[in-house]
Amino acid sequence: MTAAEILNKYIAFFEAHGHKRIAGAPLIPQNDPTTLFTSSGMQPLIPYLMGEVHPDGTRLVNAQNAFRAVDIEEVGDDRHTTFFRMLGNWSLGDYFKADEIPWLYEFLTNKQTGLGIDPTKLHFTVFKGFEDIPQDNEAYKIWEEVLQIAGVKDYQDRLHWYGAEKNWWSRAGTPDKMPVGEIGGPDTEVFYDFGDENIHKQSLWADQPCHVNCDCGRYWEIANSVFMQYRKTEKGKFEKLPKQNVDFGGGLERLLGAVDGLTDMFQTSLFKPTIATLEQQTGKSYADNKQSMQIITDHLGASCLIIVNGVKPANKDQGYVLRRLLRRAFDNFSLLGGKDILPVLETIIGQYNETDPILEQQFEEIKNTILEELQKYEHTKHEAKKFIEKKYGNNVIAKNEVTKQSSPDLIKNNEIAALSRQVGIARSDGKSPLHDGDTREISADDAFILYTTHGLSPTQIKSLGYSFNDQEFAQKMEEHQKLSRSGAEKKFRGGLADHSKKTVMGHTATHLMHQALRDVLGNQIHQSGSNITSERIRFDFNFDRKLTEDEIKQVETIVNKKIKENLPVHFELIPTKEAYDMGAIGLFMDTYGEKSKIYFIGDTAKSYKDAYSIEFCGGPHVDFTGQLKSFKIIKQENLGANLKRLYAAVGD
Repeated sequence: MTAAEILNKYIAFFEAHGHKRIAGAPLIPQNDPTTLFTSSGMQPLIPYLMGEVHPDGTRLVNAQNAFRAVDIEEVGDDRHTTFFRMLGNWSLGDYFKADEIPWLYEFLTNKQTGLGIDPTKLHFTVFKGFEDIPQDNEAYKIWEEVLQIAGVKDYQDRLHWYGAEKNWWSRAGTPDKMPVGEIGGPDTEVFYDFGDENIHKQSLWADQPCHVNCDCGRYWEIANSVFMQYRKTEKGKFEKLPKQNVDFGGGLERLLGAVDGLTDMFQTSLFKPTIATLEQQTGKSYADNKQSMQIITDHLGASCLIIVNGVKPANKDQGYVLRRLLRRAFDNFSLLGGKDILPVLETIIGQYNETDPILEQQFEEIKNTILEELQKYEHTKHEAKKFIEKKYGNNVIAKNEVTKQSSPDLIKNNEIAALSRQVGIARSDGKSPLHDGDTREISADDAFILYTTHGLSPTQIKSLGYSFNDQEFAQKMEEHQKLSRSGAEKKFRGGLADHSKKTVMGHTATHLMHQALRDVLGNQIHQSGSNITSERIRFDFNFDRKLTEDEIKQVETIVNKKIKENLPVHFELIPTKEAYDMGAIGLFMDTYGEKSKIYFIGDTAKSYKDAYSIEFCGGPHVDFTGQLKSFKIIKQENLGANLKRLYAAVGD
């Protein structure tokens, strides 16, 4: 069974149970500066889980492209990826546990309507309670009934209690960490047992008892149903929600591994063709180079999906993550002796063609972006080596001295040796490149300059043949991260997710600026991204040159005129096709469902044609444009590849 077949079966199963398929949200969140990527299926649905009415009803289903940057360093084992697809179904105050659990079991095990997974391979976990919150006896009893009816004789051995750290969900974590007003609830998870005890014995957890929710890799979590039934009160207690919700999530890639019975996700039908291409391009076997090939396969695939969402490699935000992914992939491809990365990209795009045809449609953009970054990376490494050569000359120390002070967790010694041979740094005798792990010792200060100024990670610095004191570098990194966190708190203070007054004003101003840019530059202008804080507006759009001072002045004049006119702002839920027909514009215009929330700026009492701005958007906004007071463009930037960025401010 292919990944596309699993996805289609899932959607069809829940549509048969009255669910409406909704479009997946963009991988880059719209107008939300508090997070860089959409990391789960429920993330875009938070407002509806909190009580807002969804235009498509109370039973929803979809497949959401998701990315988790925190998993970058985890990639390089058999079951972790950064990019994944989350299959999700939701009940917004409709059905609850008595429907969700039997449906979930049927989908996983039924050979006709579902995936046909062997029930004897499955285990189920249930919330065992936390302080005043009782254990989830209701879910436990439903599982008992479902398994008994299915004829699972050892069902009691397949049901397991876990605490809040494993079987509770809220955005803040465990119940004690939840702020007042936050919603959350217990969950029930399904695990697939590969039945191989050697997986645990060969893992980092070999000295600990193995259990269903162990991290060793014998058991894979393949499904998770969250039952949102509680809200935290001012007294630190929990009350039941008047409308209780279900939020299900199942990783498509892990489901594929369970269906195929493969403990190595990268040997499934989704990834195996890419691995085969890597073997052909490098002349190396997957069995002997699993970690590098897993990193290349995941990172290049994730990069392709990020690029088609309008992101370019950069030194901050989503662009920094993309750069990090690509350079880690480049390093490992080089380590394997790879010369031409294009056949690998072509295979990846072919694998995703059924579900993400946009990759093939924008192949030239993807290819050019990646090759341009590869060229920049080579230049970066060259400049880094020039910096070190100028300061240190040809002083070389031996491999055995390096390993006394270098953490094996950063990069394996054989990888340092292999990459050092490729970069060709001169030895102290000036006759030949570094070899067999020889390296040049540099100070932690200079290593940190290579990190902050040249954008090289500690692993990449060592791959160039340099060593440094890891402890001193770690201290500098900690100080740097403290400053970064402080800056991030300032940057994201009053973010759109918090609905602060100034941020809501900025959100409305982006609609006026978007239309004003079209008035001045032409209707070919479309938003490609935005980031709104209480301090400023950041707005990205397609354009092939820098705006002139006169054009900037024209845009400012138009926006301020609309502010002075004090136009009304309101939204309507209308059929998406109708919205297109009336000329509504928006970010990622192919991702909306059958009904959409459309914001109008202007008096539409007589006709929608009287509105100045008509735009797809989730809100929130001010009620009248006069509340913005004033608008000023404060800076413009060139993002390359026909993309421009404007910074602006509103208010006094």
